[in-house]
Amino acid sequence: MTHRFICFLGVLVCASSFLFQSPSLAQPGFRSRDVRFERLLNFKVNGVVAEIVAATPDGRKLLYTNATNQKVGVVDISNPAKPIENITINMFGEPTSIAITPDGRWALAAVAASNSHLAVISLPDGEINTIIPLGGQPDSIAISPNGRYAAIAIENERDESLNSGRMPQGPAGFLTIVDLVGQPSRWRTRDVSLLGIASRFPEDPEPEYVTINRFNEVAVTMQENNHIAIVDLPTGRILRHFPAGTSTHSADLKRNNDIALSEMLIDAPREPDAIVWTPRGNLLTANEGDYTVDLASGRFAGGRDFTIFAPNGNLVYESGADVEWEAIKHGHYPDARSAAKGVELEGATVGTYHGQNLAFIGSERGNFVVVYNIDNERQPQFVQLLPTGVSPEGLLAIPQRELFVTANEVDGTISIFAATRGIPPSYPAIVSNGISWSAISGLSEGPGRTFYAVPDSIFAPSRIFTMSLGNPLLGLPTRVTSVLNLPGNYDLEGIATRPGGGWWVVSEGAGTAGQATATKNLLLQINPDGSIARTVELPAAVNAQQVQFGFEGVTTSSDGSQVYVAFQREWRDDPARLVKIGRFTPATGEWRFFHYPIEAAAPTAGAWVGLSEITRIDDSTFAILERDNQLGAAARIKRLYTVSIAGLTPAAVGEKPPVLTKTLLRDLWYEDGFVLEKAEGVLRLPNGNFIVINDNDGSGETRVFRIRQDD
Repeated sequence: MTHRFICFLGVLVCASSFLFQSPSLAQPGFRSRDVRFERLLNFKVNGVVAEIVAATPDGRKLLYTNATNQKVGVVDISNPAKPIENITINMFGEPTSIAITPDGRWALAAVAASNSHLAVISLPDGEINTIIPLGGQPDSIAISPNGRYAAIAIENERDESLNSGRMPQGPAGFLTIVDLVGQPSRWRTRDVSLLGIASRFPEDPEPEYVTINRFNEVAVTMQENNHIAIVDLPTGRILRHFPAGTSTHSADLKRNNDIALSEMLIDAPREPDAIVWTPRGNLLTANEGDYTVDLASGRFAGGRDFTIFAPNGNLVYESGADVEWEAIKHGHYPDARSAAKGVELEGATVGTYHGQNLAFIGSERGNFVVVYNIDNERQPQFVQLLPTGVSPEGLLAIPQRELFVTANEVDGTISIFAATRGIPPSYPAIVSNGISWSAISGLSEGPGRTFYAVPDSIFAPSRIFTMSLGNPLLGLPTRVTSVLNLPGNYDLEGIATRPGGGWWVVSEGAGTAGQATATKNLLLQINPDGSIARTVELPAAVNAQQVQFGFEGVTTSSDGSQVYVAFQREWRDDPARLVKIGRFTPATGEWRFFHYPIEAAAPTAGAWVGLSEITRIDDSTFAILERDNQLGAAARIKRLYTVSIAGLTPAAVGEKPPVLTKTLLRDLWYEDGFVLEKAEGVLRLPNGNFIVINDNDGSGETRVFRIRQDD
């Protein structure tokens, strides 16, 4: 296969040759010796989900948990760019966590079932050697660095449908220690009670996550109790315990479609989930929260940040709003979760790469991992935001192979990243200096190296972004430099710059004509100051044929005398696989139509093909972005076509539109199994090349792709 759209992958070769998406070499703190990470791929596992992941000591095999299918999968990453899933192992219950002994002989999977147990898997054959009963429902498992002990958080999670999920709910959770002496059949367990040490729900500890240091001390979080305990593994004695405390910082505490972190999180219990020992012997926690709202006080629960504690409980560092601000600047902030737990920082791990101590904290709802340099644990420095698959659950540092891995629960993928030095990473593709942006759905040219973009309905009021195009040769990302708010809330899907100033934008209607909740598709003329100069509807006879999936792109003739609008899919009066392209004449108010032939969708339930964008090449030739609604390995159609209207007369309302002939300009699909679903915005550059940007649906990655006509 030729290059085509290989840069959907984000592999290293793309950073230097195809994309305007590298961070600035002039960014403060960027040095050629600093470690950065480049994603190699998102690997789709055989199971439905991938949750927690562990690696063999040589870093060449991954084992991941798949609770939905009640299995553990084994993935060979000898070549990390081409993983191979070897086997899956039946767990006879839901595996909640997995760890591998330092000698690589055994994998230990904690399994929740009617008879919860610890499954001991022999490696490398993947056979279950021993089943060890556990006295309750397990969550996290960890193995000591010397391989002598395992610790398991027996959570006995509450039933959230019982009494509105209020605590306490028996039976109480506890900590189980496994002495890994001799063969697994001789291993013995010891239970450590955690009752009475937390003040919040002393009779219901619900331990969540465990981590073990080189002194055989296990730290365990009791998330709902907002408490942390440290237990000596040889004796089972609780050495220390302390409350995780509260956090006060700026936040967004309601979904307002205008992200600004304008509210305050005040004295919110941190409620840590993951916990990890740092290189300096401190404890780093990802403060997700889980008790929804502290029912006693009514305050929002969950710190929405990460914290570093000294082993005695003293605060070393708190990130406050920093991670959520990075999510905003990178277009990853999940506004739909503002009223709950924000970015939901859930997973955490640390690793040392080329002598640099790095912390990785995962955002379950923002679909990213932030990387911080923690050489100075009192002043961690933000390094990078890594885009992952959907809902990263398990985080794994593999420094011995210069790799970092996440297991992503919702889309069942494993994201594999390679550590690099001296090369600016290819992500982020777009950044801002604090302007909230996301869900880019349409592009249009601007003066110089600027261009304009609109988001869909993710923001209110609707808005137009001005962006400055990046330069890969200089390591500069594309930047959001300003925003212009419009007087109203629309579902903007396309924008075209008017030759006389201002813009045309299209708003996609919702629903089917005749439905009480249906809204019409609109063509709006926007003045340079953002006011609306004109609102244009389709003729009534055309509106009567509306179904879901309406206006998706807009462009103009060079003199602005004609406006062309792409519909996404067939309406009721369209033959199968023929989609309207409308031509509006502003001087007369007349609408006329062409038909564009779309490709057939894959024989997959719910799959469809439609249009995403229309862009003028010249006054008779247009580029059309056509895509299916699939992503990853299921995606097949992500294509840029050209069509010519030369010699064709568009049909008046009620007449049969002429069918355009399309010519493939570029196939944007790449067969690595990682393809972003919503290729939405297309911009033609003055040199004839194209920029394509994807819509991230509000909380995923956004890529900027450069398509050269001569490739």
